[in-house]
Amino acid sequence: MCRWIAYQGAPIFLETLVAAPERSLIAQSLHAAEAQTPTNGDGFGLGWYGERPEPGLYRELRPAWSDENLRHICAQVRSGLFFAHVRASTGAASTRANCHPFVHGRNMFMHNGQVGGYAAVKRRIESLIPDEFYNARAGGTDSEAIFLAALGFGLMDDPLAAMARTLNRIGEITRRAGIDEPLRFTSALTDGETLWAFRWASDGQAPSLYYRSTREGLVVVSEPLDREKGCWREVPQGCAVVARAGALDVRCMQAELRKAA
Repeated sequence: MCRWIAYQGAPIFLETLVAAPERSLIAQSLHAAEAQTPTNGDGFGLGWYGERPEPGLYRELRPAWSDENLRHICAQVRSGLFFAHVRASTGAASTRANCHPFVHGRNMFMHNGQVGGYAAVKRRIESLIPDEFYNARAGGTDSEAIFLAALGFGLMDDPLAAMARTLNRIGEITRRAGIDEPLRFTSALTDGETLWAFRWASDGQAPSLYYRSTREGLVVVSEPLDREKGCWREVPQGCAVVARAGALDVRCMQAELRKAA
């Protein structure tokens, strides 16, 4: 499983979260505490918003702990909304195109989890992606397929409903294929203004996800960045955290999932 962080608030240097903390994302790339595998060395990525409408993106195949360029970039780039991700592949090749986050226009997405039995249903899941977004399909991950399919279901108009429709449709596909492996899903999504973070699993065993409001802004992480775990709040399973302009809301996904069924 992968590890990631998302931040929204006053502009800060990326190193504040990616490199500086005791259990920073770079540290978690080598020694994750709450992942199925402690090492997340199949590449990494950064995505951040600055003075241009679309986010900047830096993705690399080297492990995060061994890339000195990552530390230099994080020490120089300041942003009020950024994503960072270290990857542990669940089957897709280790290529730059398969590293998170994924960007389409102003929209940015990253994911931790898996579609159970993905290799057997990959073509059917890709069929959920409308033609207008399919040309943006650069890699082979289930994560990118989920993102592009969700865009087709109206992700930027109503993220909660669009994600519920996408997860329901993928669940239908895997069930019809006789796949027993679960669909597990924690993800972060933004359009450059609102930050959404989702935690859900078909078997109720979603990967870990926490959030914390600081003086500077909101931090959402796969696992805490320090030993003071008590100051981090766990995102309830089946819920989404939504942050915009200093306002924070935790919403239940179950009603939208039932509506989309």
